[in-house]
Amino acid sequence: MSAITFPDDFLWGAATASYQIEGAWDADGKGESIWDRFTHTPGKIQDGSTGDVACDHYNRWQEDIALMKSLNLRAYRFSISWPRILPAGRGQINQAGLDFYSRLVDGLLEAGIQPFATLYHWDLPQTLQDEGGWPSRNTAEAFAEYADVVSRRLGDRVKNWMTLNEPWCISFLSHQIGEHAPGWQDWTAALRAAHHVLLSHGWAVPVLRRNSPGAEVGIVLNFEHVQPATSSAADFHAARRQDGYFNRWFLDPVYGRYYPADMVADYISGGYLPHGLDFVQEGDRRTMGVQTDFLGVNYYTRDVIRQGPDNMPQPVDVPDVERTEMGWEIYPQGLYHLLNRLHFEYQIPKLYVTENGCSFSDGPDASGRVADQRRLNYLRDHFAAVHRAMQNGVPLAGYFVWSLMDNFEWAKGYLQRFGIVYVDYETQQRYPKDSALWYKDVIANNGFSLHD
Repeated sequence: MSAITFPDDFLWGAATASYQIEGAWDADGKGESIWDRFTHTPGKIQDGSTGDVACDHYNRWQEDIALMKSLNLRAYRFSISWPRILPAGRGQINQAGLDFYSRLVDGLLEAGIQPFATLYHWDLPQTLQDEGGWPSRNTAEAFAEYADVVSRRLGDRVKNWMTLNEPWCISFLSHQIGEHAPGWQDWTAALRAAHHVLLSHGWAVPVLRRNSPGAEVGIVLNFEHVQPATSSAADFHAARRQDGYFNRWFLDPVYGRYYPADMVADYISGGYLPHGLDFVQEGDRRTMGVQTDFLGVNYYTRDVIRQGPDNMPQPVDVPDVERTEMGWEIYPQGLYHLLNRLHFEYQIPKLYVTENGCSFSDGPDASGRVADQRRLNYLRDHFAAVHRAMQNGVPLAGYFVWSLMDNFEWAKGYLQRFGIVYVDYETQQRYPKDSALWYKDVIANNGFSLHD
């Protein structure tokens, strides 16, 4: 088949995150977030930059909605800044913050674009961090209050909610590896944080259902397709552990299976849980496994794993493969295998690809054209992979490109460009790249030719 066609109701969209695009970091009553603090700390961000201005979306949201409409987007996945709504994390509400997102939602609906709101994409109020952050159960309780405040204001119009984005990043990348805010390197704190993130999800879901009747509610997890480097028992064991660390530690509790027993044993024997799962309280398992309507799937690459020193999983650099400028192998087959696994192993009723994309730094020529053929190829091949999964019965309902526009790429600062729209950070001029124009046609035709 040279032509690929998607179902008529398939949702084509793009995704962003509040801290990465909004700017206005201290405007109109917004409180400080952990990313404000982290980026203002010398040495934390590769190019020394901050998200203080970013893409200035807070002031340019109308222009950005017009841009989305011009690209035929049917849906837009955005995140809400917790400290913009509750500057101290709980208690006093900042109406200006709520008003901003209310205007954004109205503008999207007027443009015929479905809003998909993510409550948390990493910008925790600094006040809550000072009180213990995600390793503290109190933060999960505060999140339920935040979910209530936001959904009472927007729940009449937003009909697709995502509680949190990428619990692995919130916990392990931020508290064990230390690359993201708050920059800790503490295994036990990371495991506690992971539990309270999942607990906050479980508490928020019924709140969102109550305040947004008829809405669909889910969570967004990030995955890597894990493969052993060889057929040796040692490498299979290492891949099993990597899959447990990255994928199953979050996927299993969300779907009622609780924490995987093999990983609990590994963490206890490794000294990472010196007191076992002492932070788990009665009823938590049921709370974390609350019924949801869909799962958001974020996928970028695969992990090829061998057994390294101390029997720990060690990534293998596969030679002679195409990579993005993040150094990630381009492996669309991994998304195909992942979607099949989620469907056949977990029987998830509905899936969305909520992030998938690549970093390439192609810029505009003298005429303003951005010829990003590598990104176009990447998207085409991943679209083909998800279509193949759908042919197997995978209930994939939509796809959100990461990202709508170039933005602040966390610890990398402005050194990586993931957008289908180029942003000149000096002028804030937006330039749709060739990949965006191709995507516009894909949406118009609800499909594409493999020879495009």
